[in-house]
Amino acid sequence: MEKQHQVVLSLGSNLGDRQLFIETAIALLHKKVGTVIKVSGLYETPPWGFDSLPFYNCALVIHTSKSAEKILSLALQIETEIGRVRSEEEGYQKRIIDIDVIAFDDQIVKTESLKIPHPHMHNRLFVLIPMRDLNLDWRHPILQKFLPELVLLAEDKSKCKFVKELKTPIADLDLQKLNYIAIEGNIGAGKTTLASKISEDFNAKMVLERFADNPFLPKFYEDQSRYAFPLEMSFLADRYQQLSDDLAQFDLFKDFIVADYHIFKSLIFAKVTLTDDEYRLYKTMFDIIHKEMPKPDLYVYLYQNTEQLLANIKHRGRSYEQQIPADYLDKINRGYLDYIKTQTDLNILIIDVSDKDFVENQEDYLFILEEIGKKIK
Repeated sequence: MEKQHQVVLSLGSNLGDRQLFIETAIALLHKKVGTVIKVSGLYETPPWGFDSLPFYNCALVIHTSKSAEKILSLALQIETEIGRVRSEEEGYQKRIIDIDVIAFDDQIVKTESLKIPHPHMHNRLFVLIPMRDLNLDWRHPILQKFLPELVLLAEDKSKCKFVKELKTPIADLDLQKLNYIAIEGNIGAGKTTLASKISEDFNAKMVLERFADNPFLPKFYEDQSRYAFPLEMSFLADRYQQLSDDLAQFDLFKDFIVADYHIFKSLIFAKVTLTDDEYRLYKTMFDIIHKEMPKPDLYVYLYQNTEQLLANIKHRGRSYEQQIPADYLDKINRGYLDYIKTQTDLNILIIDVSDKDFVENQEDYLFILEEIGKKIK
């Protein structure tokens, strides 16, 4: 999965219950556009360029895989949903809600409908002051200046009065209670994608399985009986080495660790692929290694039915995976579920994602986060 975009939005309202409209917009952006990971304080500011009631303004950071144009389209829909009616009159106008796309990573975007960075942001304190609250390591890609310098140089000298702190939608999830989360699932279930998103959204250290460099994997899919044992032994050794190293190294700048696999997957796959004699030898080695491995505080298993797994595998296009038979995926699914039934001392959460697309559909991703949040509580 490609890294998500970091998008900065500016929100304003000067009609009706200004705080309610802004908080409603934050909730809808979180639900429909991307994960709102930071929200500035709420500020009261005078209107810019026309006489009217003062505005409430804030800024926020969203993580999303959506394009800048799609974000703008969804923002306009949310404005309409909240009740904004755009007038045909020229010039600035009072409004229930206004959502502007200010920054999209460090990119420069110029289309008929969208210009990023916002062409007037560097001269508007009602944008710069809330955006400065977000503590971003962001530099204006055209002016090549950071936010503190932009604030000092802005032509606008109007008063921005702090009103109150605003709540970030993910604040109550508190995943930082956990030191180590393992996300598991069958081939193509989306475990790496989910681990990556959680890592980016919640400031976690990410541990991803190093399957791509394994020289036995393509050979295994061509001749399973010949290469199953060396494949499983190489995976076991590599997983043990990686987890031992990564879990032992505490990162002062990250809140917890999220991995897209758990060491026990070695035994599940080995039981499916190895002969009985090979499996007995393998399990002897596994038991020695497993005793030394720390257990995750939460073990999340993403279940997907075989039909959806095959569709996902085809979509991601790894050539050596395209001939994986359905019955092999069935056996892996059963292996995981049988293993889960035997684990009485592991904190396990099973989530059926067969009908979920948590990359394209933000609500599906939030569903998974809510399930994790309920499990923690």
